[in-house]
Amino acid sequence: MLGGMLSGHDESEMKTIEKDGKKFIEFYGSSSALAMERYSGGRAQYRASEGKPVHVPHREPVQETVEEILDGIRSTCAYVGARSLKELSKRTTFLLVSHQINESFSKFEV
Repeated sequence: MLGGMLSGHDESEMKTIEKDGKKFIEFYGSSSALAMERYSGGRAQYRASEGKPVHVPHREPVQETVEEILDGIRSTCAYVGARSLKELSKRTTFLLVSHQINESFSKFEV
C-alpha cells in the first residue's frame, strides 16, 4: 500500500515522461486495469479494476521519502508513549472509518 508514496522517485522502473519542461513518472496501482492488462493478460470477469494511471512529478531519491516515513512512525510512537512498534497497538485505540476518499492523485492526469 506504499505504491503512491514511493512513486515518482529515481529508483522507479516506470516510464519517465517530459511535459512542458517538467519530468513526470507514470504510476498506476497493481489492481488498475492497465496493470491487469500488462501483467495478467486483462481483467478477469470477477474482478473490478481499482485506480487509474496518472503522471506524478519526478521526485528525489527514495531514501528521503523513507526517512520521512520513519520520522512519522517515530513521532507517532512518541505521541502515544510507545517505545517500540510492538507497543504501538497497546497504546492506541483504532477506529473504524466507514467513508474516506484518497484525493492524492485526483489532481494528476495522464
